[in-house]
Amino acid sequence: MNQVVFWLILLIILVAVEIATMGLTTIWFAGGAFVAIIAAAFNAPLYVQITLFLIVSVVLLVVLIAGMGMACRIQSLESRNKRWTENTETAGKILTESGKKEAQKQTNGTENDDAAQNAKRGFGDEPAELYARSAVLMDADSGRVLFGKDTDVVRPMASTTKIMTCILALEYLREHPDQTIEVSDQAASQPKVHLGMQKGEVFYIKDLLYSLMLESHNDSAVAVAEGIAGSVEEFAKEMNAKAAEIGCKNTHFITPNGLDAEDEGGVHSTTAEDLAKIMRYCIMTSGEKETFLEVTRTKEYQFQDADRKRTFSCHNHNAFLDMMDGALSGKTGFTADAGYCYVGSLRWDDRTFIVALLACGWPNNKGYKWKDTRKLMEYGLEHYQYRDIDKKMQIPEIKVAGGVDDKKPYQYCLNVPVKIERLAEENSKILMRDGEELRAKLELAKYWNAPLKKGEKIGMLIYYLDGYKVAEYELKNEKTVAKRDFSWCIFWIIKSVML
Repeated sequence: MNQVVFWLILLIILVAVEIATMGLTTIWFAGGAFVAIIAAAFNAPLYVQITLFLIVSVVLLVVLIAGMGMACRIQSLESRNKRWTENTETAGKILTESGKKEAQKQTNGTENDDAAQNAKRGFGDEPAELYARSAVLMDADSGRVLFGKDTDVVRPMASTTKIMTCILALEYLREHPDQTIEVSDQAASQPKVHLGMQKGEVFYIKDLLYSLMLESHNDSAVAVAEGIAGSVEEFAKEMNAKAAEIGCKNTHFITPNGLDAEDEGGVHSTTAEDLAKIMRYCIMTSGEKETFLEVTRTKEYQFQDADRKRTFSCHNHNAFLDMMDGALSGKTGFTADAGYCYVGSLRWDDRTFIVALLACGWPNNKGYKWKDTRKLMEYGLEHYQYRDIDKKMQIPEIKVAGGVDDKKPYQYCLNVPVKIERLAEENSKILMRDGEELRAKLELAKYWNAPLKKGEKIGMLIYYLDGYKVAEYELKNEKTVAKRDFSWCIFWIIKSVML
């Protein structure tokens, strides 16, 4: 058969296949055949014709791939490190049907104004007429403030200080369970309320924690501090370091017992929100949370000094433990500067609440703290329920430039699906009430470059309520994408010719 006729027939077949498929499957072979026809017409040797056919086909393939991927490549280079936040509001805004009308009533307010924030929720039944000058109702699971009154006002905290002293001591006892302390002059001289320990007596630190938390003995607090850190001053440094670690921004510890004090760093003080954070750490986060609850819920405790010369009895004065079902823990406090203070927690079903009160009356108003605590706890129980986070949220596909897909060999920029990596079922629920808005932020680069492994973390889906991060999930790609290179192109050409 005439070589020109052969190449012409091949060209017609290749063009016909291309017209039939419209998939850029044979057009580059057709170009090679066309050049071979010209070579055959000039009587070029067969090997030259075949060589030209292959070279032109490869060149056309490379040019085709480069042309198809150019736009995708440019977008990839420009957008690789950008976070894709398009449609955040529409994709992530979740509003319960029953609460839409209430949400429309929200008023304007500033992020740092508690009154404005409470009004912004627009519920119309917020706790009112609290006795405490500063108050917080916190969701213990997320750390979100559900209600606040002067949450960031710095005030003395009195013996609520002792929850920090106790948790640091419990974490210390993990490695030193039988640690004892010899009573110093400083510890023995602490004012009432005190255990009445004497200089030179020896006590087990673990016993003194019951004296600390049940009776709020000031001498026991100093003895514990000295037994752990060597001095009150060094222990205060540990208290402040732990407060910073927890996320307290306006807390300054000077003493382990909470007596009014002042140094070059300021007054011994905290805020209602910081105090709630410390309690949250004690009951939710610390490795010694169960022991903390055990100590603070004990009704009666009896112990002796290490030499068994004297016996001491402690009675729990936290009235809240018998006031409401589900009461977990708490600590009272009072000094002339601080007034009556309280921090307590309650667990009902799957909900855990924390109440922190500062400056909640002065003598003779000892009962104000119990009234405020009950009011805030009942408010939380009545209005806040766990709801499922929307699992139907659609995550957009990402585009991967320079990838390989055997089913789409000529597509340079591939679409790769993304999945939400949800951890545990409990992490798919969130405490909220009708009328609240759950917002989602999608942190995901829209464009990527191959290679990309299946299951690789490529972004985050983060949920917020009132500015608080309440849940976050990793985003992972669902497909491995190998990198397109010259060797792959050659392999594909050879494979296509053989087929």
